[in-house]
Amino acid sequence: MSTTPTKSHLWPGVPLALGSAVLFGASAPLSKLLLGAVNPWMLAGILYLGAGVGLSFFHVLRRAVGLPIVEAPLARQDFPWLAAVVLFGGVIGPLLLMFGLSLTSASTGSLLLNLEGLATMAIAWLVFRENVDRRLLLGALAILSGAVLLTWSGQSVRFDAGAVLIAGACLAWGIDNNLTRKLSSADPVQIAMIKGLVAGAVNLGLALATGAIVPSAGFLLAGGVVGFFGIGVSLVMFMLGLRHLGTARTGAYFSLAPFIGAALALVLLGEPVTPSLLGAAALMAFGLWMHLTERHDHDHAHDVLEHAHRHVHDEHHQHQHDGPVTEPHSHWHRHEPLRHTHPHYPDLHHRHGHG
Repeated sequence: MSTTPTKSHLWPGVPLALGSAVLFGASAPLSKLLLGAVNPWMLAGILYLGAGVGLSFFHVLRRAVGLPIVEAPLARQDFPWLAAVVLFGGVIGPLLLMFGLSLTSASTGSLLLNLEGLATMAIAWLVFRENVDRRLLLGALAILSGAVLLTWSGQSVRFDAGAVLIAGACLAWGIDNNLTRKLSSADPVQIAMIKGLVAGAVNLGLALATGAIVPSAGFLLAGGVVGFFGIGVSLVMFMLGLRHLGTARTGAYFSLAPFIGAALALVLLGEPVTPSLLGAAALMAFGLWMHLTERHDHDHAHDVLEHAHRHVHDEHHQHQHDGPVTEPHSHWHRHEPLRHTHPHYPDLHHRHGHG
């Protein structure tokens, strides 16, 4: 059976992943403006708590005003995955990063943070067996090479204890990103809210333990707003991207964030245009083009599948309802076996193997 998709296979996954990168990238120069007046660990705690508290307020507000919640709530079977995501992404990652930065140079730390994108893609391809071909691999390598070029200060990388800890933090976040895929059918606001609150509490605790002083109310508000958009909303969009694109492709698009941050710094901080910025722009533009022009299209089979997530009735959702419903909506539903051909990504319904 062959079907013609009713919408582009790029929508909405690619705009969501790019939007996540834009918001996170924009938070870097804004955080730099704030960093001069506060301890780095305190700022990290404020940013993450801004994300968690802001999303908590939104979560409560949408219920209070009666907004329909069309996302599937977290189910009991999700909690072990959620605990692992919070542990790796909200506790282990920030701890290893902060201790690593205290033992190595800032230039080494900035360069090594690119390992998160590499770890995310490697785990997705090697452990979870997401599909990859030469085009995707070349595009991902171009994007990551651009990020490395952008963050390289010209100094040699010191492979000391701090570097090992930062590499461990990137591995923890790579695991976090891949485990988050297991939760991508559930409400992303709930998940991002919990991660923000936990990571914020961990970083705030570290800051207070090292003698940091709590800044003024105005600073807390400014940092909280940056954290809400740059971490909270960005993370929600990242998880929605995972739902539609899979982990490796979402991670590749998200690796554009350093360039976005550097480009905004030209305007906000008056930083100069450098050869490394131009080179990174060329590499990332090439990598982005390779991914956007990908067309993964073949005959494939869907096995019986039961799950709950936000959806509309399309070629993959042909179930019945007892009464009238609005779309989109979320409920437990069953997919019957189906075989067809259309362009697709390794999303919730296309996690099949390839020969």
